[in-house]
Amino acid sequence: MEEPITNCCSEYAELSRRGFMKAAAGTAALAASAAWLPRVALAKDYRSSMRDTIIWVYLRGAADGLTLCVPHADDEYYNNRPTLAIPRPDSGGPDSCIDLDGFFGLAPAMSALVPAYQDGQLLFVHACGSPDPSRSHFDAQRFMEVGKAADPFLVTGWLGRHLATVSPAMPGSILRAVGLGTGLQQVLVSGPGAIPVPDLDTFGLLGDPNTKTARTNALRDMYASVPDPLRATAQTTLATINLLDSIDFAHYQPAGNAQYVASDALGYGLKTSAALLKAQIGVEAIAIDVVGWDTHSTQGVITGTMSFLMNRLASALSAFQRDMASTPNAPGYIVAVVSEFGRRLHENGSGGTDHGHGNAMMLMGQAVRGGRVLRNWPGLGYHQLFENLDLAVTIDYRDILGEILERRLGNADVSAVFPEYTPTYRGVVS
Repeated sequence: MEEPITNCCSEYAELSRRGFMKAAAGTAALAASAAWLPRVALAKDYRSSMRDTIIWVYLRGAADGLTLCVPHADDEYYNNRPTLAIPRPDSGGPDSCIDLDGFFGLAPAMSALVPAYQDGQLLFVHACGSPDPSRSHFDAQRFMEVGKAADPFLVTGWLGRHLATVSPAMPGSILRAVGLGTGLQQVLVSGPGAIPVPDLDTFGLLGDPNTKTARTNALRDMYASVPDPLRATAQTTLATINLLDSIDFAHYQPAGNAQYVASDALGYGLKTSAALLKAQIGVEAIAIDVVGWDTHSTQGVITGTMSFLMNRLASALSAFQRDMASTPNAPGYIVAVVSEFGRRLHENGSGGTDHGHGNAMMLMGQAVRGGRVLRNWPGLGYHQLFENLDLAVTIDYRDILGEILERRLGNADVSAVFPEYTPTYRGVVS
């Protein structure tokens, strides 16, 4: 089942991702063994010293954080959304939100995440986002992914700069980051060993499988005599193809009876990501896009577009958490779910919400100090709103990411990742 196409604004409909193909020179030994896991066995002591892998899930289109994590104890939420508010937990109806902490709750479509929240592995960070006031999808997405607002000259991604300023978690690794898509996400640009991969299971040379070996050998011979950097790039590309081909993604069996929705792009992406992490080949970052969150009209928070999107999001994250939690000695990971900005507090005349400001961020992982909603709640009263319109940002998203970088991803130089910004750590990870 395909994701529905929402009624989005003209700017977002015209956005196109600009892909960047990056390859790092280097070599690595490839080893094979039996069956699906591990057909790759690169370093016996690698997992014990491995940094967490970050999975960057971007909800493109500006997801409505006031529906993802409902402030049911704030009366202004209901005063401003007569038809789009999720009913309070004590309303008694089947569409009531699921209480989290007495102030916030989950929409029914997000119910699959309750076990992860109760296990302490899921954290919501509310009134969070970028301080930049832009309500342009293009600008806001770019500023968030490069890690600095309103800087037209900064083109490298914050996660790419992170990879460039730390040594590989696995020495000699040729594949350090994967952007699931046809073009590399901005957040990974400049990252050594970062490549775009539309489908981990089918990545490689297209064409007749009967001639694949011959064509691979021909390419290897063709580039063997040319000078660097072209020769090194070709060798690394072929080695990467062989490396991913050594993992049997198609027959991967999730642990704990986790059920991924195969027809859902995020579910499939997280399933193959789980296989990639468990293969332990040195991947430190994965970027996944989820489109369709620009809900200007007919938002559908109980049934309809956003309900569908939330259900797929929650189901995919829940399956991934269960899969990894049920795997003995599973590699560490942190999933960060973000969006460029939130939606306006007041619903519009088309049954939707327009571009806003503050939003809700989600973190999931073994080291996440979850089971709570972290916030410095600004309130939803008229004079408490940003520009008297939107949820204010009281927690900069870089505060959250900076702490993750230093404490879980092994980067002591956070200032190189987020230039001209000093994060305030908020105890989101152990």
